[in-house]
Amino acid sequence: MIRIAIAEDHQSLVDGINLLLKYEEDIIIVGTANDGEELISIVEKKQPDVVITDIKMPKIDGIAATRIIKKQFPDTKIIGFSMFDQEDAVRQMIAAGASGYLFKNSPLEDVLSAIRAVATGEQFFDSDINPDILGDDSSSSEKKSVLSKSEREILRLIGQGKSSNEIAAFRFTSVSTVEKHRKNMIRKLGLQGKGELLRYALDKKYDF
Repeated sequence: MIRIAIAEDHQSLVDGINLLLKYEEDIIIVGTANDGEELISIVEKKQPDVVITDIKMPKIDGIAATRIIKKQFPDTKIIGFSMFDQEDAVRQMIAAGASGYLFKNSPLEDVLSAIRAVATGEQFFDSDINPDILGDDSSSSEKKSVLSKSEREILRLIGQGKSSNEIAAFRFTSVSTVEKHRKNMIRKLGLQGKGELLRYALDKKYDF
């Protein structure tokens, strides 16, 4: 069971995430907060596995809260959550110890994928984030190791020659979500485009 805490100063968004996760058997929400100070208190008391935190919050912002939480609880995984593509905020969250970063307009499927990915020690960054700001300190092999469960399934289907429309129909999701996953995989694997992604899928065969 993945225990998560959510910090967001807009209660309607907290309610939306609650609704999203309500029927997920492997995820449970142990606390919600509307400011960074309350979030830190929840983490100290509940010690969740994953924290989803807004960046701009009252009292203590998400970046400062991330630094404090990672110092006290280094095993807690943190996902930044922002309305816009703010490169400085992404950089600062990564430096503070975040394992992922999503935009608030991300598909709900991406929120679930991000939670499950960071809970297992992977990273998950919105595919619209400029890969240049994620840093290049990691080795090439390390960059290739962070595909989520959904991405691996889509990669298998790509290797079977299926189009984005066919994959979307097979997975009961939208074509735009499949395309978002494609872009995310291309970035994570250090590839140049859809052609290289197909070749990668065929080379790896992805029998798992």
